[in-house]
Amino acid sequence: MNSQTQIHNLIENYRQAVIAKDVEKVMALYADDIVSFDAVKALQFKGKPAYRAHWLACMEMCPGPHIFEFHEIDIEPSQEIAFAHFLAHCGGTNDKGETQACWMRGTQCYRQEAGLWQIVHEHWSAPFDMTSGAALFELKP
Repeated sequence: MNSQTQIHNLIENYRQAVIAKDVEKVMALYADDIVSFDAVKALQFKGKPAYRAHWLACMEMCPGPHIFEFHEIDIEPSQEIAFAHFLAHCGGTNDKGETQACWMRGTQCYRQEAGLWQIVHEHWSAPFDMTSGAALFELKP
């Protein structure tokens, strides 16, 4: 199986684990030294323990079904390092049964060690209006 296919499968496993709210499966895809620039709560998360705590908190925010759809996935692999970027429609159902979702931008960087690809860096962001400082959650691709 080539690197492109392996990374695509990793991305799909990641997406399915998030939809299933299976934090342990999500965390299994990250390297121990993960550094994440997530769009929620903190400037950065370093290492699995910090990022695991963040994922648990995110899952609690939306007790209902999750939305985690990826579009325009572009994967650039090499032998030991690869990266992908994509647009993600993500959100979930809140405790009132309301769906809350928006489009985000995502980039993941991967490292292959002993034949296993893992996510070593992740960056999530939403565009914002520079005048008001408001996030532009209503934008669509």
